[in-house]
Amino acid sequence: MFAQWRESLQHFMDWFLRKRAEMRFFFAKLFTVFILINLGCYWWALLTTYPHLLNTWKGDEYILMGFPVAVMGAMFDALSFYVTVEIIRRALVSKGNIQFVSYLSVDILIAIVATFWVLFAFVASGWLVSQFLDRPETMTYRTDLYEGRFWKALQDPFAPDNLRNIYFGMMMGASALLPTLYHFGLALFSALRWVFGRFKVAGSQS
Repeated sequence: MFAQWRESLQHFMDWFLRKRAEMRFFFAKLFTVFILINLGCYWWALLTTYPHLLNTWKGDEYILMGFPVAVMGAMFDALSFYVTVEIIRRALVSKGNIQFVSYLSVDILIAIVATFWVLFAFVASGWLVSQFLDRPETMTYRTDLYEGRFWKALQDPFAPDNLRNIYFGMMMGASALLPTLYHFGLALFSALRWVFGRFKVAGSQS
């Protein structure tokens, strides 16, 4: 199973290095893609949780917030992408399976850090937009607002408002979870290939 997992990751690494060498302005294009993904996640989360907010007096604020949130999210995603590539490179040259899995597990930490980055992005973006719209709010106010929502979600995650906030946060952190989900997907795919291979060998011997 681990051999097949390594093989799948090697295919990804070969593809990435080839694309980076062939494509002009690779990083700029990658960054643009991450901005679009984050912007799409923001609008999907907003329209599926709080669409009524767009019709309030702060509707323009929520519309404008999507852009700095998307840029800041893309900054994190681009950095985590290159960290993930380095993790994969080190995992592929590791000797043992335990070391191999340990390297790839670092992506779980990246997913956790992404949660707090999303909170920071909303605090900073909300403050920035409030200055632009001449409705100045302090960073302290914005921090207390989102920090309060975060702790409420932890204390009572099944309350309707908290569920919506958790869902919103998950959607906003979806792009940062892609490397972790990719690793888990490859691991599952490799395990299934190994299991079916064992069944095939057993069937041919019977």
